[in-house]
Amino acid sequence: MATFQNLLLQLEDNGILTISINRADKLNALNSTTILELQQAIQEVYDDTTIKGVIITGVGAKAFVAGADIAEIAELSEVNARSFAERGQEVFSMIERCNKPVIAAVNGFALGGGCELAMACHMRIASENAKFGQPEVNLGLIPGYGGTQRLTQLIGKGKAMELMMTADMLSAPEALALGLANHVVAQEELLPKCHEILTKILAKAPLAIGMVIDCVNAVYAKDENGYQTEANSFARCCTSEDFVEGTNAFLEKRKANFKGI
Repeated sequence: MATFQNLLLQLEDNGILTISINRADKLNALNSTTILELQQAIQEVYDDTTIKGVIITGVGAKAFVAGADIAEIAELSEVNARSFAERGQEVFSMIERCNKPVIAAVNGFALGGGCELAMACHMRIASENAKFGQPEVNLGLIPGYGGTQRLTQLIGKGKAMELMMTADMLSAPEALALGLANHVVAQEELLPKCHEILTKILAKAPLAIGMVIDCVNAVYAKDENGYQTEANSFARCCTSEDFVEGTNAFLEKRKANFKGI
């Protein structure tokens, strides 16, 4: 497994990989190096069959990711700002499209690019001290890593407009009520809760889990018929060995032994 300057990676025997943003002195703010390393780490998730599921979190108890690196942003021109945004969007889309479950363990501030990173994950588990927000208008900016799109998808147009235009922050309970967070737990229970959910998911058929991700993403793909994607994926499942194993296990009243084929 690769080593990185701004990321810590830990792969457990059960196939759960924890990726921790490791810039605690900067509240884990995203800079270009961190985005590049995230891209490389997620590509490893795609390529390594021993990795079954992923937790993304931040080092320390204060911040998941408190935003992008403002010193870098301050130097952007129109030309390189576009490529800056497109690079982040590309990496976060890799996370969103990953056919292995990815959970954000939001352990504090998830602001700006941090909120966008959390939203790119398949679900978000928040500690009680977590704060979510897109405060870019305070800098004369807007979200650039997909935040205008994903926040609207997750909590609805009106509330997303309000949050992005006022730069207000959401507490963990508010994020839970709006559907931005899946669960809120005490800080010390955050990673155990993520492991609990991933362990439950990883006991299911891996091909089917990946196709659920594809089909849910198709809801928001403007050039894709989500119903057709679902029908195609359903048909593909029916050709898999996991389908045979799952149905036989049900009929034989035993636990299924899925192999992902």
